[in-house]
Amino acid sequence: KVGEFPSMELADFQQAMDVMYWGVLYPVLAVLPGMRERKAGRIGVITSIGGKISVPHMVPYNAAKFAAVGLSEGLHAELADDGITVTTIVPGLMRTGSYLNAYFSGDDASREAHYQLFAPVAALPGVAPSADVAARAFIRAIRRGKAEYIYPIHFSIAARAHGLAPATTIRILALVDRLIPKGGGSQETTSGMAIEPRITSRAWRWLTTLGRESAERFRERPGSVSVPDPD
Repeated sequence: KVGEFPSMELADFQQAMDVMYWGVLYPVLAVLPGMRERKAGRIGVITSIGGKISVPHMVPYNAAKFAAVGLSEGLHAELADDGITVTTIVPGLMRTGSYLNAYFSGDDASREAHYQLFAPVAALPGVAPSADVAARAFIRAIRRGKAEYIYPIHFSIAARAHGLAPATTIRILALVDRLIPKGGGSQETTSGMAIEPRITSRAWRWLTTLGRESAERFRERPGSVSVPDPD
């Protein structure tokens, strides 16, 4: 969910933690007994650059991702003696078209402005790499037992810079926050998919071309889904 902090509700934080922290912890706990018995195993924990640098207007997301990073790093240290490697995977923006299913809060103008900023950034190849390329890189990192893998490289550089000079990057992010449209305190929330039809700018549509193609490929838009019959 994208929106300034004062307009957020406790439920936003609870939902983020349910999906991005507990949704990581439960499967890890499920596979650990077998791995410990075999004295071997590889776990890849998918986090986010938002778990390294707290991006403005995404506080619930960042908080949950920071928790997932802390979990993964702690598991890597504690499970090494059991022959289990835990790799903290830290993706930056990925070109999947998932911005259509992001939620934007604030008043009408703020939600649309947030979406118009977020969608092109998540669709441009120089900023958001192909999900296929990223997935192969992540699998290689897990197979090699790396403690951490940040991709793409510009997000790795940003994370390293934040680690070296956190106060400086926080000040920069505070300046960025001032440039992002404010929401007027509204609690209303809208999905990117609902906002998209309102935007008719040809330049914006061109900038998000690859994002829309990725959305179709990865089925980010609603459609028929084939589900096996449980009987």
